[in-house]
Amino acid sequence: MDSTLDSNAPHPNRISIREGQFRSVVNGEQTEIKGDGYVNMVVLNAARIARTFYSGAYDPDNPSAPTCWSSDTQLPSLDVPEGQVQARRCMDCRHNIRGSGGNGGRACRYSQRIAIALEGQMDTIYHLNLPATSIFGNIKDGHMGLQAYAKFLSNRKTNSLSVITQVYFDEKSYVPKLYFKALRPLTEEELQDALELKSSDAASQAALQKVTVSNDSVTKTSPFTEVDGFVYN
Repeated sequence: MDSTLDSNAPHPNRISIREGQFRSVVNGEQTEIKGDGYVNMVVLNAARIARTFYSGAYDPDNPSAPTCWSSDTQLPSLDVPEGQVQARRCMDCRHNIRGSGGNGGRACRYSQRIAIALEGQMDTIYHLNLPATSIFGNIKDGHMGLQAYAKFLSNRKTNSLSVITQVYFDEKSYVPKLYFKALRPLTEEELQDALELKSSDAASQAALQKVTVSNDSVTKTSPFTEVDGFVYN
């Protein structure tokens, strides 16, 4: 959920995955990240899986607040305007039915935001918003979505903060879909930098699923939590 109607809201650094390319976006300026369909990073933090519904087409070049959203995938968030609530429970919503959206998917889409630092740039925090295709699913031919990767690390008692993670596109998918794999442990110096970044306010904000609907109506509570399998302490 990158969306906002508040022109005064901050615009955090982010990684774009549009059109099958990784781009860094800083102050609205996009720069392609060189690499053969992959980028190496450290996962610093992660928000809960969330959901968003747009009554019209979403334009990433001119983002606006969604019509309805949920920070826990169960109930509409308390700050959704009453007239925009689509159902009292997400499970009862007609936009939660497969086929209600494009390409046979759901009109109300799952997403998850993670806070990351790029390899070799351990002084800058970005956020990366993952679509459902990059979150769910079992390990297939060694390829892992975020949840499978988190469990993979957890089973090996490995902290995501302690490894370089390679994130790459599924070249067979017609929509942006990312996979994750562990490359190597961090050096001591990299680990210290990662720990400092992880404890910063910027890391929490980058992973925060937040929708600002106006200057006077701002999400007051943070839906931030850890992804199952990631250990941050």
